[in-house]
Amino acid sequence: MDWSLPYPSRRYPVGADCVVAASQPLAVQAGVAAMHDGGNAVDAAIAAAAVLTVVEPTSNGIGGDLFAIVWDGSRLHGLNASGRSPARLEADRLIAAGGIPLRGWDSVTVPGAVSGWVALHGRFARLSFDRLLAPAVRHAGRGFLVGPVTAAAWASSARVFADFEDFAPFLPGGRAPAPGERFAFPDQAHTLEAVGRTHGEAFYRGFLAEQTAAHAAAAGAPLTTGDLADHQPEWVETVHLAFGDTVAHELPPNGQGLAALEALGLLARHDLAALDPDGADAIHLQAEAMKQAFADAHAHIADPEAMRVDPAALLDTAHLGRRASAVDPRRAVDPVAASHGFQGGGTVYLCTADGDGMMVSLIQSNFHGFGSGIVVPGTGIALHNRGAGFTTDARHPNVVAPRKRPFHTIIPGMATSRDGVPTMAFGVMGGHMQPQGHVQLILRTGVWGQNPQAALDAPRWRVEGSLDLALEEGVAQAVRRELEARGHRLVDDMSMGGFGGGQIIQRCSDGWLAASDPRKEGHAAGF
Repeated sequence: MDWSLPYPSRRYPVGADCVVAASQPLAVQAGVAAMHDGGNAVDAAIAAAAVLTVVEPTSNGIGGDLFAIVWDGSRLHGLNASGRSPARLEADRLIAAGGIPLRGWDSVTVPGAVSGWVALHGRFARLSFDRLLAPAVRHAGRGFLVGPVTAAAWASSARVFADFEDFAPFLPGGRAPAPGERFAFPDQAHTLEAVGRTHGEAFYRGFLAEQTAAHAAAAGAPLTTGDLADHQPEWVETVHLAFGDTVAHELPPNGQGLAALEALGLLARHDLAALDPDGADAIHLQAEAMKQAFADAHAHIADPEAMRVDPAALLDTAHLGRRASAVDPRRAVDPVAASHGFQGGGTVYLCTADGDGMMVSLIQSNFHGFGSGIVVPGTGIALHNRGAGFTTDARHPNVVAPRKRPFHTIIPGMATSRDGVPTMAFGVMGGHMQPQGHVQLILRTGVWGQNPQAALDAPRWRVEGSLDLALEEGVAQAVRRELEARGHRLVDDMSMGGFGGGQIIQRCSDGWLAASDPRKEGHAAGF
């Protein structure tokens, strides 16, 4: 491992026996406190995830979805806690309209995050569920000081949701809270207390479910108590691909993790170790491989019950060979369907690890910022807009339909050695940036030997579809000119927000190294 920090950063990786990395400091503290109290990495992840719904509502909430990968000390477990569309959804109406609204009830699917916390707790946790949610309850009830990154996102959302009556509780005094201003939401505290006390039952089969369904009924929306009561998270096996000495693990569809694995499979045919990680050759090859992988992802990924292609077929050696032949080392190309389905989003990612070797990679989201703009009155539950991830193309496996899970952007990552020992939990937030971020982190740590903090600090690239390529500030001008000469259309995007934000926990010889992205407000901590 290269311990140097070649990019502008004042952060260093944190080494400890028990570690938490998240995008907001109060969430990190909640996770560390859970392990101090005798909890394990799963306890820490649940506590941190619950706090994030309160202190970073611009990216996730109680009404969002969740995915996770857990190493329990002997094997990997995948969890898909994404929700389905309502059973009474009028899919024909949406198809006839030619599109699904980004906001409002038509974009709402059953929220799965709470069920994910419950499932993780039931299988792995040591501490009581209400104890784990107590920090979130406290921050919602007493308030917290809004961070600058969150405040900026909140201000943007205020412009989007200014005319949404439901959204008013998130805009006290008619405006978004400023950086350093205290924001409290007692209704949200009462909801989280009820979720903790009832082990999630209130949310799916109790009074919170009834309030959510009643609000839907009043608006003529299809979500019912039956939809909420029928929801169940699903334990799944990871899909994986060997890349050098590393095996990269992702969750299977309906998430887009396959895109990261397929891109890595194409890149494995090149001598990347000989390239400058920040040079034009490295960026070009990664971008071209990513476009080929996106072409497959956007053509095939959907609810696994609706897919017409076995996910394993996309990682088959022969298929990877065909896709790899379309990657020109000297010229940018525009694969058919590569840009279909690109969508922005708001997400939080966290990872934890403990002294017994347990490790968690967890991601949750309301999709576009606060989500649908629907906030259930008296609860603080902001419902996500994950239904916007469906298509209205009747020929596509991801076409909108009742009781169906949409194409999902959020993906947790895990890496193991070839003999199955976990080496890294990682993730990058931000819509279609996520699989691209996974590829960049795997290569920087596994091929170019960068320490986890350097890998997160490094300037990123982002395929935008067609020939468009966004480059973050810090990419050298000579590299930009060379990429343009190869046919890339460079997108002017110097904002940090468009390049996501990530966390890494990496195994070292006698403990863990944790790192957090400088693009967000969080950090890594441990003991």
